[in-house]
Amino acid sequence: MGKTLVIAEKPSVGKELVKQLPGPFQATENKAALEGPDHVVTWAVGHLVQLADPDEYDAKYAKWRMADLPIVPDKFKLVVRDERSKKQMSVVSKELGRSDVDQVVNACDAGREGELIFAYLYEKAGSKLPVQRLWLNSMAPAAIKEAFAGLRPSEEFASLEEAARSRSEADWIVGMNATRAATIRLRSSFDGAVSLGRVQTPTLAILARREVEIREFKPEPYWLVDARFLAQPDEPRRAYEGRLHVGANPRLKTAEEAAAVVAACDGQIGEITKLDKSTRKDRPPLLYDLTSLQREASSRYGFTASRTLRAAQSLYEDRKALTYPRTNSRYITSDMISDIKPIAGLVGARKEYATAAAYVQGLDKLPLQRVVWNEKVTDHHAIIPTLAEKHPVDKMKEDELKIYDLVVRRFLAVFHPEAVFENTRLETTVAGHIFRTRGKVLLVPGWRGVYGEGTGADAGTSGQDEDEGAEQQLPQLEKGEQSKVHRIKSEAKETKPPRRYSDGSLLTVMETAGKLVDDDEAREAMKESGIGTPATRSAIIERLLQVGYIERDGRSLVVTEKGLNVIRLLGDHALTSPSLTGEWEQRLARIETGGHTRQEFMSDIAKFAEETIHTLDTTLKDVRIPRANLGPCPVCGQDIIENRKGYSCWSRNDPGCGFVIWKAKAGKTLTAQIVRELIKTGRTEKPVTGFKGRSGKSFRARLALMQTEERRWRVEFDEPWAKAGAKPPDPDETAAGAASPDATAEAPADAVAQPPAEAA
Repeated sequence: MGKTLVIAEKPSVGKELVKQLPGPFQATENKAALEGPDHVVTWAVGHLVQLADPDEYDAKYAKWRMADLPIVPDKFKLVVRDERSKKQMSVVSKELGRSDVDQVVNACDAGREGELIFAYLYEKAGSKLPVQRLWLNSMAPAAIKEAFAGLRPSEEFASLEEAARSRSEADWIVGMNATRAATIRLRSSFDGAVSLGRVQTPTLAILARREVEIREFKPEPYWLVDARFLAQPDEPRRAYEGRLHVGANPRLKTAEEAAAVVAACDGQIGEITKLDKSTRKDRPPLLYDLTSLQREASSRYGFTASRTLRAAQSLYEDRKALTYPRTNSRYITSDMISDIKPIAGLVGARKEYATAAAYVQGLDKLPLQRVVWNEKVTDHHAIIPTLAEKHPVDKMKEDELKIYDLVVRRFLAVFHPEAVFENTRLETTVAGHIFRTRGKVLLVPGWRGVYGEGTGADAGTSGQDEDEGAEQQLPQLEKGEQSKVHRIKSEAKETKPPRRYSDGSLLTVMETAGKLVDDDEAREAMKESGIGTPATRSAIIERLLQVGYIERDGRSLVVTEKGLNVIRLLGDHALTSPSLTGEWEQRLARIETGGHTRQEFMSDIAKFAEETIHTLDTTLKDVRIPRANLGPCPVCGQDIIENRKGYSCWSRNDPGCGFVIWKAKAGKTLTAQIVRELIKTGRTEKPVTGFKGRSGKSFRARLALMQTEERRWRVEFDEPWAKAGAKPPDPDETAAGAASPDATAEAPADAVAQPPAEAA
């Protein structure tokens, strides 16, 4: 009997698999494979093989011409990704071609993209060997041994491979054709490609529409009136706060109205005319899938989506402390029930989890109704701690520790009882004016106790003072009691625009195809119609950053002028619709389960691409983006006009004096607004966001317009570190910028090559 070739997705995974196979193993092929008595183990490095560019089908496609569109290959060609991939692909091909290897084990990640990575390299190598599937949810030694003992026929995963190929080819067809069509028609307006795609464009549209709302927002003034009351008699001192409400509205339109209320109520005696108490039960949250974990890490720590994924992937692969992270499920299966208490015991060895773990272990009957749901688990179950001998917490990096802590506490919390709050709603009437008070006390911590929340007024609340008034700890009060206005004041406010999206809030609307949904169960019902998948969403955000459509400003994602113009020019085109791509994702999910055909889906994608090209050709044919006029040149007085690459006083008809400010600066495109300020004052008053250092991390800095010794004008960083010749400082951890997406993330096939000179 010949040897079995095992192909993993990454070197780190391959080396872990070797530890559970009969050895000894020796490194071969420049350490790109490991060989033992019965097995040869090698690996991909993410995507080794990808779909070929159009000019691989026909040389004419090297030039970008509208007449050649749409490009829809009858059969897609595969090419090795890059030079690094060629080296490893040659090793994989050689091992697949060995005469003493008679079967292959696909040990790539157990999901849609892992299936695609293997399918592409297997096809490119031209192998005909029989294939079995190693399906792993955990990298713990026991889980690996169990998976090898239960290898499954590759035929079981044929529909998963079909969905993977469909996703990849659909992104190629839509992205390649739409990008070429838009770039050709907008070549006079944009420098470089106008990148469009099946997933990136609707995501950009969500961000751009929010940016337009913010820019068009007109703040309106309003006034709030707050009073501090002393219940009479005031011994013992029974004080509380109240906010004026006119009907259900706490806002007054004028300062005069507010002043009149203050004058009428100051020092007066009022009466508690309403006092209602009720209890509310707060259910424990569901277990984490990747998107909810990324959302939580963004909210708590300001992590980007890709940063959370990197930490979770490391905890899965390297530390063996968490189960497979790229999951879309928030449940576990019934066959895992027996592992729950042992896992609780394992994590409970650490003192910070000991009390919560002991509670779970001591339960006679585990509450499983919101934890176990076999039908909700397809490829992978929720992210939970692994059942291992020990978790190497002491070796974990800072990001890993934070993600590990989130997952462990969520795992323990889900088996705890509901938290119980007492809510109090109070109204105090003074001189005909009604002041409302809200009180909230956590009576029973329940699952919130796992997070260290004890009883008290602020437990489980943000403590933010919103228009309704902050919740507070209330003294003993009764309806009908008199209460004196001890202090009263009015405060001027302004309405605020909606907030920009962070990674976390954007992930939420991507998951629900642009619909704002807060409830866990409601989001679960919409998952199949979301934009992208848990494995792709962080890569899509990074893609938008990479092509210059968005920038980071702290936790916020800010759309650039280029990004806004792209969406404005597309208008209501279906490519910008989150619901459309959500429907496509739903169809891909049905292909995975055998409920929809690949042929029908791909036929519809080809039709959509053709319709898109026609629409873009028609609507963008004569479009010209107005060029900004920044006023007179500080040197020669001629108007400075924006062009594709910069801002200058020269034109085709007049060379001007040579004054120019280039748009590109440290990975950012300087906007007309920034350049206008530089020309007027010589420097920017506030730091400009969106610059990128060599590490790929973003930073912000003030700018100054300076002259070199050669009398040329340059834009320089106006910061002490720049003047000292140092590198930009590392950004705050909460504002860490975009590193490149994880190599094994679902490849953003929306990405397309830059246009040749003919199309630029």
